[in-house]
Amino acid sequence: MQLSVNITYRGLEKSDKIDDLVLNYAARLERFCDHINRCNVAIEQTNHTHQKGNPYRCRIDVTVARGHELVADEKQMDNGSHEPLTKVIHDAFKTMERELRRVVEKQRREVKTHADSRSPK
Repeated sequence: MQLSVNITYRGLEKSDKIDDLVLNYAARLERFCDHINRCNVAIEQTNHTHQKGNPYRCRIDVTVARGHELVADEKQMDNGSHEPLTKVIHDAFKTMERELRRVVEKQRREVKTHADSRSPK
């Protein structure tokens, strides 16, 4: 199934390079969960002042079948050591991957609960 991704830019210009990066990461999400209904990605530059760098924010909203809505929200300041926008996007998708794994394990009942670990009396 091909996941449709809605990408929104706020405070910065649309970029084909960033679009391709987001679409590649979104395609990877389908490896962890094959029943994703919706994926919205918002990329924004929260502040245009250059005194303390340009903070970027990436928010990913994913809806999974059976009524689960997951959100990953990452922010970062530009410290000059890497491309801040690509790093924020990478971190947000890594967070979403962890959340999807957690939900899928819970849906498959692979997560042990305390009741499962008790010995019968």
